[in-house]
Amino acid sequence: MKIVNWLLLVSFGALLIYASVGLPNRGDGDVVMHREKSPAGSWGASSYYIRNAYRDAETPNMVTVVLADYRSYDTLGEETVILTAGLVCYLLLRKKRTNRDGKKSLKAGADAQT
Repeated sequence: MKIVNWLLLVSFGALLIYASVGLPNRGDGDVVMHREKSPAGSWGASSYYIRNAYRDAETPNMVTVVLADYRSYDTLGEETVILTAGLVCYLLLRKKRTNRDGKKSLKAGADAQT
C-alpha cells in the first residue's frame, strides 16, 4: 500500500511539472490574457474594470469596486459558504456538558430548568 501511495505522489508531481512547462513566462506582454482584446475581437473584462472602476462606482479602490459592485453576487455566495462552514464547525466542535445524572445537555443550566 505504501508503494501505491508513493507512485501516486510521484505521478501527480510529474503531472504538475508537465503542466507548468506550458505556462507563459511571468510578465510576458504577448500572452493572450494581457491583451486588451480577445482573439475573437471582443474587449476583455479586465480592461473594462480598470478603465471604468472609478466612473461606475466612484470608489478609488479598484479591488473594492470589483468585489463589491461587479461581482457582488459571487462574493455574497462565497461569504455564505464560509459562514455555513463556520457554523457547521461550531456545531460539531462545541462541548457537551454532563449533568449530575449522567445525562448530556447543551446548556450549563439545563438541569436547573427540569
